[in-house]
Order: sequence, then structure tokens, then C-alpha cells
Amino acid sequence: MRRSTLNKTIDSTHTKRLAGTLAACALALAGIAQAPLAQAAPVAKRPNLIVILADDLGYSDIGRFGGDIATPNLDKLAHDGTTMTQFYASPFCSPTRAMLMSGTDNHLAGFGDMGELLVPEQKGKPGYEGHLNDRVVTVAEVLKSAGYRTAMTGKWHLGVPEQFSPAARGFDQSYALVQGGASHYGDQLGVIAGNPDKSPKAIYRENGKTVDIPKDFYSSDFYTSKMIDYLKAGEHSGKPFFAYLAYTAPHWPLQAPQVDVNKYEGRYKAGYEALRKERLARMRQMGIVTTDEAAYPGNAVWPKWDELTPEQKASEARRMAVYAAMVDRMDQNIGRLFAYLKQSGQMDNTYVFFMSDNGPDGNSVYDVARTREWIHKQLDNSTANLGRPGSFAEYGPGWAQVSATPFHLYKAFVYEGGISVPAIAWGPGVKAGVVKRDALRITDIAPTLYQLAGAHYPTMHKGNAVVPLRGKSMLAYLRGNATEVHGKDEAMGWELGGRKALRKGDWKIVYANKPWGSGDWELYNVAEDRSELHNLAAANPQKLGEMLTAWKDYVRQTGTLEIPGLADRPGYSNSRGYYDDLEYEAKLKPRAAQ
Repeated sequence: MRRSTLNKTIDSTHTKRLAGTLAACALALAGIAQAPLAQAAPVAKRPNLIVILADDLGYSDIGRFGGDIATPNLDKLAHDGTTMTQFYASPFCSPTRAMLMSGTDNHLAGFGDMGELLVPEQKGKPGYEGHLNDRVVTVAEVLKSAGYRTAMTGKWHLGVPEQFSPAARGFDQSYALVQGGASHYGDQLGVIAGNPDKSPKAIYRENGKTVDIPKDFYSSDFYTSKMIDYLKAGEHSGKPFFAYLAYTAPHWPLQAPQVDVNKYEGRYKAGYEALRKERLARMRQMGIVTTDEAAYPGNAVWPKWDELTPEQKASEARRMAVYAAMVDRMDQNIGRLFAYLKQSGQMDNTYVFFMSDNGPDGNSVYDVARTREWIHKQLDNSTANLGRPGSFAEYGPGWAQVSATPFHLYKAFVYEGGISVPAIAWGPGVKAGVVKRDALRITDIAPTLYQLAGAHYPTMHKGNAVVPLRGKSMLAYLRGNATEVHGKDEAMGWELGGRKALRKGDWKIVYANKPWGSGDWELYNVAEDRSELHNLAAANPQKLGEMLTAWKDYVRQTGTLEIPGLADRPGYSNSRGYYDDLEYEAKLKPRAAQ
């Protein structure tokens, strides 16, 4: 949306106040020089830059973070690089991607809420466009102007029409799923159905143009192969590259090649509580969490493993096996990308940043539109068919809480389980084998890339004033030349769907609607209680008041809309019916046997 059009839709007083606040803090927050987009000064052998983003991967899923899933390539990346244990994303996928691509808050970049979930009070408001707006410049746009070749494959989710595609936002080459999810196979099924008799079709774009995926498509394999093809095509250009590999694994539907699922058959029959206990013990031993960190036991709304029927347990164990296979397959493909870079002599001059886009997903898309009817009518979620083409299952809140070990809840919530993600940095000068425990954020990736590339973030772009970066470069911190990136007095805020949080130093406030939260602001000391088990709001009203003042500052700086009752809206992010659906599906016979 152009600024002239934008001005017609918003209150001018609010706009001037927001612009003035942002301009005043621009340089302090950016941590790097800002100037109009221009060719960067020549730098000898500038490094290649890779960002790998997993989709709905839980904090404790990969081996380096205590998981039981085989991820040797990511584990080695962490062993030879830096592990970041307090790295924050957004609680939902597209807002995180907006923060990653822009280096600023999602409410400023166009994703104050998920585009699919905007309510009337949000539509048309600045920061709630549902696509990357004209007030931000993407990482690809900045690096392309600085002389980098830019490529992305995988999930975009930052605007469906062609004018909002990766090709329109700085990527020379791109092959993108532009929506929030899809089948991982070549059937090209979408994920939200308005008509149970008509299957939705996912939209893919290559270099901005709509394409149909090949029949032998499997998401992680295809995205990796396509990225390698793009990088090979530019090997002799003399330009460094920026590669954004945005896997759709392990986002539902749970689907993986049977050869990978076979590795995990029987692994998860012990159930939620036993697996969470195992993971927590490994996390303590590995130093990912403190030795006295306790695990959030799960919301009382959900049944324990022993309360499930034998059929439900069998279905749940199979679902988690398929989920594990998806993570395993993703790691195999990351290894394939690294093998290409090593073989071509490019790895030694490359930086890699890996992370998830939010916490694991215990919610249910079944609740949206008529998706439940479509899945039950058209697809086969019998236990024997789970993971195969024609299945379309989720893994629910029980396993999501295991993936989020030891944290509180999961995706869609701003407790630690929804926003704390596994993160790894690797590259020349990055300290090897180090665990970094300071608070970092997804917005810090962009300024770090700019510092590595010698690129400059603009104040104007295509005639529009650009909002400043809110992230800061992590480079000195990762190289051991700085003790922190964000000071103890610097606040980090989150809001999505009416659920809210703010962290400042060792303190954090959280708001979540009942039955997930108290329905009021809660206060936690995350240095002592990162699992958020002990609400200190009543015991420390002075600290709560201080944090609420900082919250009001965040709202003012970002243009966040606080809409009463928004967190209680029905639909996705509640998952009320998961165990009813499980009970139904666990009794199904394979369609071929019916």
C-alpha cells in the first residue's frame, strides 16, 4: 500500500505521533548505519549468507536441544557454532516471517495479526495489511542492492497475490508456497476448506508466477534441490549469495516418507509424560536449561496419556513417529545443502543461521471454516495410513507440549513455549561449541546480515519513509566481542490475537485468556522460573506496574491495537476438539479396507 493511499485509512494524529517516536529511536535501535539503498562499498570476498527456517519445530525437538529425533547435521552445526537458548520468535508463522524479512516488529511490517485471521477492527489499519507493507524493506531487497544474488525456496506466507510475492520483494529466484500450509506431497492440497466436497488447492509461485508442483514432490526434498539449483546457476557470477530456505516441515499435515517413519515406529508408545521427562533430563545434562528447571505439566483441559484408549494411544504414537520423520528428513536435506557447499568450495566463506518460526503447534486447523468436514469426508487418517499421501493429520496439544519441553504451552501463545525457539549460528569467527543464554530475537537476524554484508538499511525506499530496524546486530556477540545484544533495560513486546507479553531484563508479563491463562496480566521472573509456573503478580505489584508502563510504551511505538475480547474468538488456536477428532479417527479402518 502506497503512503498516499495509506494516509487515507488512518488517523493523521496517530500517524504523526508514531512516525516521530520511530524516527527518534531509529539509529539507537538499528545498531548499523542507515542510508538510501545503494551499491555497497566493495568488500573483499564478502561472505555467503544462509537463513534456514523450520516451520512449527519445537524447542526440544532437535538433538542439540535435548530431542530424541536424529538431527546429526544440525547437531554438528551447533557443535561447530553457537547455540542460542533464549532466542525469540513470534507465536505465529507469518508475523515471525515478517519480522525476519524486515528486522522490525510485525505490527509495523504489516502482520499485526495473521492475514487469514484479521477481524473487522483490524482491517485497513496501518500494520494490519496482511502482506509486507511499503514501510519496510526486506533483507532480500537490501542485500540485492548491495550486490548479492538472492534466492528463496519454501514457505513465504507474506502475501498471496503476485505483487506481494518473493519476486516482488527482492528475490532474484524463488519457488514459494505463498500460503500458510499445504500437503507435503505432489497432490498440492491446501489446508483450509470452505466446501467439504471440494478440496482446496495450494498456491505456489516460481519467480512470481503461479506453477503446479511436480507429482513426485516432497516438500523438504524439493525445496532443497531447487535451492541447490539456484545456487549452482550463479556459482560463476562473482557475487556472494543470500539464501533463504524456509522448510514447511514439520508443519501439519503430518506426512513423511515411510522409510523415515520406520525409524521411529514404537519410539513414542510410552506417551507424553515419559517422553517429556526424558527430554528434560537430557536438556539439563546438556546445559540447555538449568538443572533445577521444572517442566510445565500441561493444561488441565487435556487428558494425560493413561487416560487415552489403546486405539488413541496407537494413533498418537504413530502421529509423533511421522512428525519425528519429518524433522529427520529436513535434517537430511540440510546436510545435502551443506555437502553441495563443501564440494563447491563455498562453505568456508558462508554464515548459517537456523531457527524455528514459533513454538510447536498444538492447535487445530479442523476448527477453521468447514475443514473438519472435508478431512473426515475426503481423507484417510486411519492409524495405518497416517503420514502417507491422502492422510491429513495433526499431532495435537499432548505432543506439542512435549516438543515445547520444558516450557509453558505452544504456538499461538506468548508464554515461553510459543515464542522460544531453537536457534543456531555458524560461520567464520562465530564461537564454536558455545551456548549463549542472553535474550535475542528474530528481528536481530536482518541487522546481523547487513553488518556481515557491509550493506546499509535505508530511511527511504521507492518514495516511502521506512520504519527503523528494531533488531540489533548479533555479530560482535556471536564472535565473543560483546557480552550482550539487548540491554537489561530494553523491552521486548509481543501481541497476537489479543494475547500479549513483554520481557524486560529477567522479568516478563503475560496475558492469556482462560482456560489457557488467568484472564489477567501475570508476572514471572524468567531467570528463576522460565517455565512460568509461579505467577508473582499479586506478590510484586510494584514490578507488575513497572512492566505495564513498559507495555504501554511498546503499544505506542508499534501501533499495536488492543481489542477487548479478541483472545476469546473461536477457531484456530483453541484446539477444543482435538481429542474428539482423535477418538473418531483412531477407530477408522483404512479406506482401502472399507
